[in-house]
Amino acid sequence: MHQSKYEYLLMLGDNSIILGHRLSELCGHGPSLETDIALTNISLDLFGQVRSYFQHAAELKDEDATEDSIAFLRMDREYRNSILVEQPNTDFAHVIVRQFLFDSFHLPLLEQLIHSKDETIAAIAAKSIKESKYHLRFSSEWVKRLGDGTEESHKRAQAALDHLYPYLHELFEESPIEKEMKESGVGADLSKVEEKSRSRIHEVMLEANLAIPEIADRMVRGKQGIHSEHMGFILSDVQYMQRAYPNMQW
Repeated sequence: MHQSKYEYLLMLGDNSIILGHRLSELCGHGPSLETDIALTNISLDLFGQVRSYFQHAAELKDEDATEDSIAFLRMDREYRNSILVEQPNTDFAHVIVRQFLFDSFHLPLLEQLIHSKDETIAAIAAKSIKESKYHLRFSSEWVKRLGDGTEESHKRAQAALDHLYPYLHELFEESPIEKEMKESGVGADLSKVEEKSRSRIHEVMLEANLAIPEIADRMVRGKQGIHSEHMGFILSDVQYMQRAYPNMQW
């Protein structure tokens, strides 16, 4: 049970750490000062959630594990994030659509996790919900502005959706660990998360004048540790300090 819960915490935290890093790459590069700061704040919110998940995971792992060792000293096959959050910051439309798709999944996930039988997970979810509501509001409004804006912004938003939407299904595919956690009352029911998520996505896309692509789902296995070509480059940045200066303390 402890090992399964540890792996489940990795799934929860790894999505946030990888997406948080992607957003951190944009610091100083936003289209306006206000948007730049907003994206940086979302990144910091996600990193805060990661710390809480990994602190809990370290308690379950062993006496030598820490939030830092879990975050920075695993190999790529040991990360359990979805392929969606690894996708690069191709342009502002890709950043926003990727964020919106994740936010549409993340909020209903947290709304279920507040009822987790694991009191720490429930507390992390309760603390994170307010942040995630803001994240979803921010990304939803920007999707509408881009999709129903100029000809250029609409074209870019639709191209981003066409590329990213086929990765969405992985977030809802229940792995054996997620099934075990659901049945034990610790984890979320992804079928219920998907129902709310897709309903929100369809609602926003209608307002944004964007067409949900009729493209087959991509064959992805990020939850099983099989990642895209982008993951190695991400980890080379994320892990550099800990790898270069082992056991460094501030």
